[in-house]
Formats: sequence, C-alpha cells, structure tokens
Amino acid sequence: MSVSAQIKWIDGFQFVGRVGDGPAIILDNPEGGSGPSPMQVVLMGIAGCSGMDVVSILKKKRSTFKGLKINITGDRKEDHPKGYTKIQMEFLVYGQGVKPSDVERAVELSVTKYCSAIGSIQAEVDYSYRILEE
Repeated sequence: MSVSAQIKWIDGFQFVGRVGDGPAIILDNPEGGSGPSPMQVVLMGIAGCSGMDVVSILKKKRSTFKGLKINITGDRKEDHPKGYTKIQMEFLVYGQGVKPSDVERAVELSVTKYCSAIGSIQAEVDYSYRILEE
C-alpha cells in the first residue's frame, strides 16, 4: 500500500502540505507561528491514528461513550536527528456507564498492535486513560 503527499516551500520555514486533493495544511517552525511544526504533526498523527482505533474498537463493543480526547506529549533527543524518545498519551473518554475494561482493552490494542503511526516511530509510548461521566 502506497501513500503519498506533497510539500511546497512558501517562505522562511513555511511549507504548505497536501495529500491528493484534500485540504492544505501549513507547516512552520515553532517561532514562525503560522502552523504546527513537522514534529508536532507527527504527534497529532499518532494521536489521530490511535483515536480512530479506539473509537472503532469501542463502537464494536457497543460502548456508551460519547466523546474522546487525547492529550499527547513527546520527549525528543538533544542531538540530531531529534526524534522522539518517549511519548505520553492520556485518553479521556466521555460518557455515562462506560466500562473501564472496554476502554483499557481498546487503548491497549491501539497502542500495542493497531496504530500504524506508533509502529512507525522508535520511541517508548506510555499511556493512561480516564473515563469522565458527563
């Protein structure tokens, strides 16, 4: 399976990225402020990938969840290439009567088996979850 994207330089450290005919995303360095940095996009990709897994698994389990938010942070190496060495993910699952065992299993399966983005990096990934009844 092949996936492709295109990046075009705008100015300074700004780039515009696009996947096929989809919406454009502006990338910038942290000081530029016009968009996330490439490494921030990596974190968002990991969270998005894992979130899709968790939602899919919880729906298959007919969970009563109503929402999901993922807080993600990453520690990076000091030397080049400054890849992530450790990533922390906190899964916040919203809903009444959500079974902790369903959430625990969904998160575990995503992080350890299904999330392709996590499988593509060389970093330790720690995770936790909370169920927030609304």
